[in-house]
Amino acid sequence: MKKADIGVALYVLAAFVMLIVPIPNWLLDILLAVNMSVAFSILFGCMFAREVLDMSFFPTVLLFTTIFRIALNVSSTRLILTTGDPGNVVATFGNYVGGGDLVVGIIVFIILILIQFMVINKGSERVAEVTARFTLDAMPGKQMAIDADLNTGAINDAQAKERREKIQQEASFFGSMDGAVKYVKGDATAGLTITFVNIIGGIAMGMLRQGMDIGAALDKYTILTIGDGLVSQIPSLLISLSTGILVTKGSKDADFGTVLVRQLFGVPKVLYFVGATITVLGIVTPLNTILFVGLGIAFIISGRVIAGTIETSKIEEEVDADETAAESMRQPENVNSLLQVDPIELEFGYGIIPLADVNQGGDLLDRVVMIRRQVALELGTVVPIIRLRDNIQLNPNQYIIKIKGVQVSEGEILFDHYMAMNPGFVEEEITGIPTFEPSFHLPAIWITEGQRERAESLGYTVVDPPSIIATHLTEIIRQHIAELLTRQDVQNLINNIKESNPSLIEELVPKLLGLGEIQKVLQNLLREGISIRDLLTILETLADYASTTRDTDILTEYVRQSLKRAISSKYFPANETTSVVTLDPRVEQEIMASVKQTEQGVYLTLDPERSKAIIASVEAEADKLEKLGKNPIVVTSPIVRMYFKKMTEDYLRDLIVVSYNEIESNVELQSVGMVTA
Repeated sequence: MKKADIGVALYVLAAFVMLIVPIPNWLLDILLAVNMSVAFSILFGCMFAREVLDMSFFPTVLLFTTIFRIALNVSSTRLILTTGDPGNVVATFGNYVGGGDLVVGIIVFIILILIQFMVINKGSERVAEVTARFTLDAMPGKQMAIDADLNTGAINDAQAKERREKIQQEASFFGSMDGAVKYVKGDATAGLTITFVNIIGGIAMGMLRQGMDIGAALDKYTILTIGDGLVSQIPSLLISLSTGILVTKGSKDADFGTVLVRQLFGVPKVLYFVGATITVLGIVTPLNTILFVGLGIAFIISGRVIAGTIETSKIEEEVDADETAAESMRQPENVNSLLQVDPIELEFGYGIIPLADVNQGGDLLDRVVMIRRQVALELGTVVPIIRLRDNIQLNPNQYIIKIKGVQVSEGEILFDHYMAMNPGFVEEEITGIPTFEPSFHLPAIWITEGQRERAESLGYTVVDPPSIIATHLTEIIRQHIAELLTRQDVQNLINNIKESNPSLIEELVPKLLGLGEIQKVLQNLLREGISIRDLLTILETLADYASTTRDTDILTEYVRQSLKRAISSKYFPANETTSVVTLDPRVEQEIMASVKQTEQGVYLTLDPERSKAIIASVEAEADKLEKLGKNPIVVTSPIVRMYFKKMTEDYLRDLIVVSYNEIESNVELQSVGMVTA
């Protein structure tokens, strides 16, 4: 055990011992002095704590000190009633603080009780209650602010986690403080009760056991009781004051004393007015002229000195700023910060700023959070931080999307307008500004707020500007998610699996496959829109086949076949016949005959004219499916699938190519064409 742990345990244990075992008066003097020292330590600790969480154990401290003071009360009461000699500390407080006068002592004691019970305790209790309620009510807003900062790149994951933990700690602290201040209130009530019991019991003991008359007994035992009450209530008052300071602390970044003095006496104008007022009172009223005029002059002089200090500090700050600027110009440029490339950036003109500004009611940041959640659920990978920034070089309503610092797409919106799109069956046209939907390049019309209701009633799909940007950004992320998947991302995904399946990871990485090879397989899947959320199945499949081949393309095909349930549910709806296009067996044989294996990978040596003819046939068949409102799906044999996909991906990006081994047996297909050449 640590020494601090032993010390705290002995402190609490001593309280329970004092409740049971009588202690001598000299030991009581020591413990009373210790109690007062602890009270002062708590007071100054609360004063100079930079924020409330620096005293996060304060509710527990309140409980410990309260039980310790009650135990001291019991011990001193026992000594007063049994021996009439509770020690030097109690006697000194009773005689010195009360001036040896019974009436004065009682009045001073009552005043202390009233101050503590009616002023400090009551105020601290109310502030703690209100603070606890407001802290709990503010938690959702603080959590959203952290998510917004995280998505804009202002903070990283570690900082976000630290802030969330701090919010939880603050809520727990103020909730505990709301109940802990009841200890102090109860302690004051108990002290008052013990005092009256001591007075009555002391008078009875003096008259019945020591043969004293009522006057002598009243004088002796009342003074001792008052001393006992004072010596316990003064530390209690200090801790009550500490509680009030802690729950009302407003500054989190500066020392208590520095901020307090600066706020009270840091404005020269205030000191001038105070000095003039005090001086006038000393001259025109019967108040002590020397005292008030002298104090007023002192305030005026202090104001002048502070004004000079402020002017000097401003000049020094300007000089320091000039020197810093000059020094930065002389030093060689630090270009390290310029080398960072953000994975995803959304830049927009100043006209779109209100959509991203929470203070103006914009919810674009919240939509970015939802995009990351949506992609994580849909594709099973974590989208990197999306950086949002304004760019005055763009048109006011223009935005661009960058991947790794390079622009890949752009769009333009009309603020306070809505985009209406005809789903294909609406015959009545509405007036508006013709445009194209940026995600899928569909024809659309910009309409006003007043036209929105009518457009929706006619059957148009109406979308607001934030949704347009969010949809566009989501589609761009889907298209480029494969290249955004880094080795570190893969390592993080593997670490998640390792917690529940350590034997699988130990077998696979790095004995059978390296991190880069697993990355290539996952990128191949993501490139064709296949979710890697079922990572356990993917890694199990890789562990099964990696001993026979390390070709990432072939391993990808094995993985796709193990994910056939997910692929079938994605492309082939249940209880519905899906129209597809098949591949002519002769074309398959021709493609396989042109496959060449090299150390750098696989490539096709098909004659350009033949390739052109095959691509033309694929385009014709895919066009048939699209006219029917169907996805362009080509079904091939397993061995040909990846080569055919490589052959067509540069020409038909949206073409879906699946093999027979990737389709569940209960799926119903209908071939509406065949790719021939």
